[in-house]
Amino acid sequence: MTDTNLFQPGTTVLRRDVHADRVWTAMPQRVIDDTGHVLTLAYWPGIESLAPTTWITATRTGDETTRKQGLEDLAAGTWTLGRYRWTGTELLSHFLAGEWFSVHCFQDATTHEPLRWYVNFEKPYQRRPGIGIDTMDLALDLVITPDLSGHHWKDRHEYSQLRRLGLIDDYLHHQVEQAKGRAIAMLDNRTGPFADGWHTWAPDLAWPLPTLPDHADDSTTGR
Repeated sequence: MTDTNLFQPGTTVLRRDVHADRVWTAMPQRVIDDTGHVLTLAYWPGIESLAPTTWITATRTGDETTRKQGLEDLAAGTWTLGRYRWTGTELLSHFLAGEWFSVHCFQDATTHEPLRWYVNFEKPYQRRPGIGIDTMDLALDLVITPDLSGHHWKDRHEYSQLRRLGLIDDYLHHQVEQAKGRAIAMLDNRTGPFADGWHTWAPDLAWPLPTLPDHADDSTTGR
C-alpha cells in the first residue's frame, strides 16, 4: 500500500457499518496512526454519530425488546437512522487489515482510568478514499480486563438472533469461528494490539471534534 492510500494522522474518517448497500452506523473519528496494516482511530465524548433509532432508544432506556427489534429491522431493511452524542468513555480503536475483528481500549472520560479491552467481530474493513472505512458488525464481542488477565464473551444472544434471521450465514459463521481462535491466540500470546499492554491516553483539548460530513449515510460515497 502506498502512502497516498493511508489516512493522515489528525484527519477525520468515518467508520461505517454497511448492510445491503445501506448505512447502519456512521461514526466520525480522529486518525491517530495508519501503517497500512493497523489503522488506529480515537473517539471521545461529544462526537455526534449516526445509528439506528432502535439502538439509540435501547441504549438510553435499557430496553432489550427494542434492541432485538433493531435486528429484526436490519434483516427486513426497514431501519431508520438518528443522531446521538457519545458520552462517558473515550476509546482507541485498532482496525487490522483483512481481519474479522477490531480491538478497542475503553477508558473513563473523566479519570482516563482503563475500563476494558473490547474485541468487536466484524467484516474486514474496506477503505473508502476520502471517506474512511466500511465494515459490518457481526454482534459477537469479547470483553477483556485492562490487565489482560480475564475475559468473557458478550452478545451471544444477538449473534444467535442474527443467525436465525439469516444475516449470518454458514460462511460468515465459519469466518467468525476462525476469528475467535485468532483473537484468543493474540490475547494469550500478547501480540498485535495486546503486545505492549495498556497505554493510557487522553484527547488533546486542542483537537476539534470529528464531525459527520454531508451524506454520511450514503453508502455509495467514496466508491
